[in-house]
Order: sequence, then structure tokens, then C-alpha cells
Amino acid sequence: MWRYPVVLEKDDNGTVVVSFPDIPEAHTFGDTQEDALKRAAEAMLTALEARIADRESIPLPSEIRDDQPGVRLPALAEAKLLLYQAMRLARVNKSQLARRLHTHLPQIDRLIDLRHRSRFDQLEAAFNALNFDVRICVRSREPETDTKATGSTARRHRPPDHARIGAR
Repeated sequence: MWRYPVVLEKDDNGTVVVSFPDIPEAHTFGDTQEDALKRAAEAMLTALEARIADRESIPLPSEIRDDQPGVRLPALAEAKLLLYQAMRLARVNKSQLARRLHTHLPQIDRLIDLRHRSRFDQLEAAFNALNFDVRICVRSREPETDTKATGSTARRHRPPDHARIGAR
């Protein structure tokens, strides 16, 4: 999943302000760092929706330093952003995609609406219409290695780093 780095700063009022280096127009705040981070995903989605409405590019997240917090996008929103990017890359607008899918324009609007709960099969059909394959990657959140008192590392027993869902 995409994880955007955030910058947390205290303002003169004692609130914590959140900004996004990759999305400079996105800002929010909270009474505490935890509260500010909870609001951060909403602010990021709002800014990304504005970029889509203005037909602007969507920046990929930059690398996050070990000491820096980040905010993840929901998986469905990430898929919709990837669809929007695929449309831009293929130079296909919403009307053209609607014709390719034999559907109406409002359906395409919902497919790239980051807050609409689209069905995955509809997204997959849109990617197929743009000549893109869909692959799903699932990764464990666990660290890959354990550090022992000796300083050596040993691989944990865990599920594979990724799994392909579905088969051709």
C-alpha cells in the first residue's frame, strides 16, 4: 500500500499541524499527535480528489525515514488512483473509458471517486479496457528478521511476502 510521509509540527496554539511533502496542498491538525495523524488520511484523500478533479498528476509517495511517520491510503483508494494514472498513461478520458466498458459516464465517475465503494470486478474491467493487467500483492507487516542478543539475524517463519490472488 502507498504510504505517504508526513511532517508533524506544533503551532503557536499548541495544536499539531500535519503537512505532506509529496502533496503540499494537504494540511490538517489535531490536539495531539495521535489525533492529527487520524485526520491526516482524510486530508490526503481530499487533496488527491482535488487533483483528480483538476486532471493533475498524482505523486507517488517518497521514501519515509525511520523516524518519520507516514499515512497509508486505503487499498481501494490506491486501486482507484492507479486506475486514474492508467487512464492518463493510456490517454483515455472518462467518456472514452465509458464507451469501452459499454457503460454510462456516472459509473466511471464512481470508479475514480476515492470514497465510493466500487466493486473490484468493475475496477478490473476498467483496467482490462485500458490494456492493463491487475495483480494483487499482500505483504506481512511483521519485520523480516529477528535480531538476537548475539547480533545475528534469523528469518522468522511467516507467510510469503506476496501472494497472487486468482489464476489465469
